[in-house]
Amino acid sequence: MEKRLLSLRGSENFGEARLACGAWNLEFSRMAAFKGGALQIRDARPEELDDISRVIRDAYLEYKVLIPPEVWNEYLQNIMDVRSRLDVADLIVAEIEGRVAGAVTLYLEASRSDQEGWPAGWAGIRILAVDPSHRARGIGRALMQECLRRCRARGISTIGLHTTEAMDVARRMYERMGFVRVREFDFRPDPGHVVMAYRLDL
Repeated sequence: MEKRLLSLRGSENFGEARLACGAWNLEFSRMAAFKGGALQIRDARPEELDDISRVIRDAYLEYKVLIPPEVWNEYLQNIMDVRSRLDVADLIVAEIEGRVAGAVTLYLEASRSDQEGWPAGWAGIRILAVDPSHRARGIGRALMQECLRRCRARGISTIGLHTTEAMDVARRMYERMGFVRVREFDFRPDPGHVVMAYRLDL
């Protein structure tokens, strides 16, 4: 759940062009031995964007019952709109046997996200998603580790992310990785829900 359910400003065509030509970020890929096939962590490709949106939708559907319908529809549209973030963030995917199994959005400058209100100089992680058919196989952690690797390579010292009590599997993983609570960056989209802020100092 995000602070404001708004699409980021920017040119969709510009973002896709940066993906295609590599000017935005040189494509980095890692291969690892993986139960059920080789796991590749790399930048998204333009032709995969619709598949990534579907993975995000399927990963977050379990939270639909916890969010009022009018809020849920706008929230889902926002997180599936991967094209709106291409010019300000890295869209990283996990691939298994030629198919997208997970994705995460990494803001190397978190203040470029309209959503969370992180300080300038922090990185920000959003919308970690793993296809339900590929859960419990370490994909989410592999995507997170790639975010940390990229931040260290850039000399970034602090990463922020938001999560909720309902996202308990992801939240426990973040805590095992060393993320700690920073309540001053919490927010309440409605009186019944707290979106919890975490930070990691690298």
